This record gives sequence, structure tokens and C-alpha cells, in this order.
Amino acid sequence: MSRETPRKLIASNKRARHEYEILKTYEAGLVLLGTEVKSLRLGHASLVDAFAQERDGELHLYGLHIAEYGIHGFSPHGPRRIRKLLLHRAEIDRILDRIREPGLSLIPLALYFDNGWAKVELGIGRGLRSYDKRQVLAQRDADREIARAFGRHLKGRRTAGR
Repeated sequence: MSRETPRKLIASNKRARHEYEILKTYEAGLVLLGTEVKSLRLGHASLVDAFAQERDGELHLYGLHIAEYGIHGFSPHGPRRIRKLLLHRAEIDRILDRIREPGLSLIPLALYFDNGWAKVELGIGRGLRSYDKRQVLAQRDADREIARAFGRHLKGRRTAGR
């Protein structure tokens, strides 16, 4: 009998998918303090200004805001301290090879609990220019209009058959 629980989303970086073309995603663990985990369980986190970079051959997450745990008696942690990412060495090497290419960045996309463990979804992305964003929005509007027209067509077909 498996006791796997589904992912519990804590925070997502919606702006990242708008600002970057995501080429590949990875899942990484985080080195956290006990009070940080308690604060995450309450949902007090923000990925707005977060990014990942190499430091001493390892990957670290910068700018992730985890609010201090508000109950007295616990030692506070720095809300925006640098946190180490946990990945296999081969994965780290593959990621570092990719992000060393010009124009590519490592962006945190989501923060969640997976089977009780805090995980972060990282994406290797290329920054979009404003005309790329306009193109994506135009495509989304066109797809939405096609779906509406198809829905109207199906609705008309159902009423005509009766």
C-alpha cells in the first residue's frame, strides 16, 4: 500500500513563464532550517525575485523569500538567505553546461511539498523579447477564438438535431 501524497503547491512563479521560454525543467531539493519548513507549511513563501546560480561548483537559490516563523521560542532565520539546491552531481554538471551558454538562465518556477519533502522546480530558460510576448498573446487569443467558434458550432449542431 503506497502512502504517496500529491504535490502541495506552496508558491509559483507565473511571471517566469511569461518572461522566459522554458527549455527544460528539473526538480531539486532544498537545504532548509526547521523554522523555514514550518513557515513553508503555512504557505509563507515568494519566488518573485528568486534565481539560481553556481557557487563553488554547486547550485544555490538566491532571493527566495521565506517569512520568519512567527511563534516565539524559535530562532529566526534570514528570510532571503542563500539556500543550497540538492541535485545529483551529473544533473548539476548538465545544468551548468547549459546555463553557461549565452542567453540561458536557471529560474525557479514552483515551490512545493512532494511526499513531505520541500522541492523546487527549476527551468532553464531563454529570455523573451517583447515581440515574442506579443506573438504568444496573439496565438493564445487566436486559439481561444477557435475554441469558442468550435463550441458554438457544436452547440448549434446539438440543437439542430433535436
